[in-house]
Amino acid sequence: MLSPNLILLYVNDPAKSAAFYTDLFGREPVVSFPTYVAFALENGLTFSLWSTEARDFVSSGSGHRSELAFMVKDDAEVERLYDGWRGKGITIEQELKTAVFGRTFVAFDPDGHRLRVCRPDD
Repeated sequence: MLSPNLILLYVNDPAKSAAFYTDLFGREPVVSFPTYVAFALENGLTFSLWSTEARDFVSSGSGHRSELAFMVKDDAEVERLYDGWRGKGITIEQELKTAVFGRTFVAFDPDGHRLRVCRPDD
């Protein structure tokens, strides 16, 4: 069975985005070049940032119609992260609310990628 093992976000400033995600993840990148940065995550996934200014970058797509989601253990953790991210000055797109699946909020990274925090469905 084929399983995805890499998440790649296109970014305008890899150094700025790397600093943002280093703080968010609480870990340093395992690879860092001027146009590409990668983080090894505990679940075996690689999270990468690729510069839209890279010599070999090609994309005709536009817009951010997806989310990077962080499912945490409970509503209290959702609220703790909401307060912590707001305290760091991270832009919140969707304020903390209770959706059909529980407490959630959505923030933006420096390039406007959507970051959702929620808990697993009951």
